[in-house]
Amino acid sequence: MKDKKQLTAWDKKYIWHPFTQMKDYMNMEPLMIERGEGCYLVDTDGKKYIDGVSSLWVLVHGHKKKELIEALINQSQKLCHSTLLGLANVPSTVLAQKLIEISPKGLTKVFYSDNGSTAVEIALKMAYQYWQQKGERKRKTFISFTNGYHGDTIGSVSVGGIDLFHKVYKPLLFKTYKAPAPYCYRCPLKLKRESCDMACVSAYEQLVHSHRHELCAAIIEPCIQGAAGMITQPRGFLSAIWKITKENGILFIADEVATGFGRTGTMFACEHEKVEPDFLCLAKGITGGYLPLAATLTTDEVFGGFLGEFHEFKTFFHGHTYTGNPVASAVAVANIELFKTEKTLTHLKPKIRLLTKELERFKNLPHVGEVRQCGFMVGIELVRNRKTKEPFTPEEKVGQRAIWEARKRGVVIRPLGDVIVLMPPLVIETEILQELLHVTYESIRVVTE
Repeated sequence: MKDKKQLTAWDKKYIWHPFTQMKDYMNMEPLMIERGEGCYLVDTDGKKYIDGVSSLWVLVHGHKKKELIEALINQSQKLCHSTLLGLANVPSTVLAQKLIEISPKGLTKVFYSDNGSTAVEIALKMAYQYWQQKGERKRKTFISFTNGYHGDTIGSVSVGGIDLFHKVYKPLLFKTYKAPAPYCYRCPLKLKRESCDMACVSAYEQLVHSHRHELCAAIIEPCIQGAAGMITQPRGFLSAIWKITKENGILFIADEVATGFGRTGTMFACEHEKVEPDFLCLAKGITGGYLPLAATLTTDEVFGGFLGEFHEFKTFFHGHTYTGNPVASAVAVANIELFKTEKTLTHLKPKIRLLTKELERFKNLPHVGEVRQCGFMVGIELVRNRKTKEPFTPEEKVGQRAIWEARKRGVVIRPLGDVIVLMPPLVIETEILQELLHVTYESIRVVTE
């Protein structure tokens, strides 16, 4: 391996990092990760850091997990890749059966891709083409939610709702309808949490009624909007939205790229309110954080809308070179097996309770406006003035400074603006979880005092 000085020079010379202001980055000493061990990342100097965001929300069973590495090696020795265009392969077939087995009722078909954005793009295109082939040609648009994030490709950005990420691309996007998403701390409808009676549900219903004959589908991040700042939805919101959608004959897309595979305490967030979507978009944790893979699950009803004679051209003309990659699929199968053999979700429950308890003290910090939690997904919103909810200015870089302070103390976390995000691996040991929380608390305190 090249020495750290050489690697740093190459990194700054050649790599453009995602969601990173490179002017700032070029003036910093980059953290060069060399390996992972359990719930730790290790840099080129041998220093260990708690992986506090699961390497961007993907790590489930920790780094260097024997069973996942063995699955990767064993499959690589048999077949690294074979196209899924008109052919099948063993691991993707086995994985499809396992995904359907653990997914919400009614989902029966699996379409593979490479990442969360493409999983969403597929659901959007399938929903659109389904209605076109059913003869309902007016159904050409979608309904989504403010503050939503569904990925960075053009279709997924079109149904997204974060201006900071998406505004610049507006001329490229297709028309969608945006319903107000619940953000109880900063209610978009200017109502009070205690007395609003979930007015955002009524607003959604009115929008659906006004446009139901032109809507293909509704899309939502179930229970919590991740990239918006870990904004949690009131209990009952998801099921109410689903019910309204189905009563009006509109397809329902659940984007569980971030919430799937145990992040909210159940295998999928839809389970919390017994929601049965027409599409389930999966990625991130599907391989336990070891290889890129995504899947879009759908129903027999949708699948049937694409069946026909060859000359009718009802085929879903969409695919990716590495669709259903055998190595990634084999690792995903091993990942699901680990959930069963190691009782991952059962062991997660007490850790969620501990997390809830320990987060209470964060509310005593004078610049913590709100602490939001859904299972093992946490957002800590920092504000200049707790009483007025006045935010810090972007120039102050409070969120950035907090995570840099944490890095000095041996923790890797990443903010969403001035919301500090915690999303550790599901298997994190209690002692390491407590250390993660201690460092995060002290880092916020030091930066904001």
